[in-house]
Amino acid sequence: METTIATKTVATTTQSIQFKDTNMDPHSSNLNITAESALLVKALLDRHRQSVMKEQADTDMKNINWVAGQDFTVEVGRQQIGEYIQTWEIHPRWLYSLDFLCSTEDEHHVFYHYRARFSTPTPREPIQGTASVYFVVDTSKVKPRALPVEVLFMLESNRLVHTPGRSRFRERWLADIIESKALLQRAVDL
Repeated sequence: METTIATKTVATTTQSIQFKDTNMDPHSSNLNITAESALLVKALLDRHRQSVMKEQADTDMKNINWVAGQDFTVEVGRQQIGEYIQTWEIHPRWLYSLDFLCSTEDEHHVFYHYRARFSTPTPREPIQGTASVYFVVDTSKVKPRALPVEVLFMLESNRLVHTPGRSRFRERWLADIIESKALLQRAVDL
């Protein structure tokens, strides 16, 4: 069976990134990568270009031990992001689905893009609005493969890039996104 790889090149401010998705129908025009994922890739690349990073240790921030680059797979990434989400102090009514979107690559890195969609379904309103959190896992081609992968995440409609272990997730962020979407929908319906 022949596998077709759909590709798309997206230009960032300093270089282009090759997007690959081996799971796509070659005739599909759905090669759009989200703006959030593109910003996460840019943030990771900017981080790698900095010569000195100040480590801010905060013992209150929860994190997990991320897998080494040599042991990383798409499924391991999905499991680890799920473990990390479990460290967030959010009410159990928040349900989520976690999807692998695609992998992208540049000269020195391979980036794996994931999306977690959160919602609070109830018996009265089983179909609620959703709030998405986008994750990018960076596996370096040049750093020792025994080092852990790097992970960044950001929320839909927000450009602030968060690092696990350095950001405390707030449940309110999810509620704000859903409320904003509902307000926009009401304004459009008028």
